[in-house]
Amino acid sequence: MSAVTTSPLTGVAEVTESSVVRKAAWRLMPLIMICYMFAFFDRINISFAKFQLQSDLGFSNVAYGLGASMFVIGYVIFEVPSNLFLYKVGARRWIARIMISWGIATALMVFIATEWQFYALRFVIGAMEAGFAPGILYYLTLWFPASFRGRVTSFLFVASAFSGIFGAPVAGLILGGLNGTAGLAGWQWLFLAGGLPCLVLGVLVFLRLDDRIEDANWLTAEEKGVLSSTIAHHNRGIGDHSLWGAIRQPGFLLIALVYFLLQVGSYGLNFWGPDLIKTATGGTAASVGFLTAVPYICGAISMVVIGRLSDASGDRPKFVAGLAVAAAIGFFAAGLFDKQIVPLMIALALVGSGIVASIPTFWTLPAKLVTGVGAAGGIALINTLGQFGGIVSPVAVGWVKDLTGSTTPALYGIGTLCLVAAALLLFAPPASLRRNDRGV
Repeated sequence: MSAVTTSPLTGVAEVTESSVVRKAAWRLMPLIMICYMFAFFDRINISFAKFQLQSDLGFSNVAYGLGASMFVIGYVIFEVPSNLFLYKVGARRWIARIMISWGIATALMVFIATEWQFYALRFVIGAMEAGFAPGILYYLTLWFPASFRGRVTSFLFVASAFSGIFGAPVAGLILGGLNGTAGLAGWQWLFLAGGLPCLVLGVLVFLRLDDRIEDANWLTAEEKGVLSSTIAHHNRGIGDHSLWGAIRQPGFLLIALVYFLLQVGSYGLNFWGPDLIKTATGGTAASVGFLTAVPYICGAISMVVIGRLSDASGDRPKFVAGLAVAAAIGFFAAGLFDKQIVPLMIALALVGSGIVASIPTFWTLPAKLVTGVGAAGGIALINTLGQFGGIVSPVAVGWVKDLTGSTTPALYGIGTLCLVAAALLLFAPPASLRRNDRGV
């Protein structure tokens, strides 16, 4: 987390600013990253369970896609209220509540037997998790200056890549190794493994996180002053908006649309990557799980590299656009080589490098527009609007596959939408989004 940057504060040594940020990062980020890893795993574990779940319960591809999307519906309905409530009661209490409640709901997936139970519980899981990701993103704006947020946010989202890197092989081993143990199917064990640890993590969040810099007894008074003053300096001229004021900011709805398009691509990889690999190889659950980790490994590497480069440059929109173009090329190639495993894996690696890494870099953009309650509600609203991509993508791809017998047309469509996202960022952003973070 250490970095070299020029302090904007007169009389404050560069090493002091960097060392305080590093100290805060080591204190906060490990636990946050572990929590985010489980959040992402609980979001995508349905894709690993797909084959056993459909076989055991007789669900069609459309039913599976609708169930996957019900999570997002519950999530988007409650996301903005959840983040506004977080702003009022503090991140420590609210994030702990989120983790414990979604952990319980995920573990209850072991009891589903019908399509309607599947839909209902997926909706409840989404509702319980609502506000977690935007809450964490808002929390990071309270603790880290703008010139460090590319790296900090990339480390947060590396946790989502870890969910693919480690989660996919572990999921494959659970599905194959524990299937039938204690009378439970492998997919039931998978939901237990994703849900129960969240109860412990929720308690740790309550005990270890601090709501504000002023509450941190692990920082000295001088360190608190340096960190607070630096963040205030970077936020100058942005203003503390209401939620409605945030919506009216130039560029706000633009980046919400961009996030929607990126999420169509992200969910396309998350929910249909294992299916593409399974179709191309005909392999076991364990082998598919290990191969599914490849795009996320590439995404994790890309996140860290791009996070540092975007912090050094300060020109965020161009980096997000470039990653979206890379993902588009990968989706086009995946559609072209969907039956040939080697070129398919290269294509999925490119998708992972682009779409997975584009998300953390994207999340450096909203803080250019809003702070305060406008940031809490605005970040949640952007995430909510973007999450509609999680409704569209699984259902649309499932519908196309049931209709045509192939995912190729859907992959071409997703690639095209990634190109649209890149074009919007390159040619349509207002001056506030083009503002260079190195120049603040």
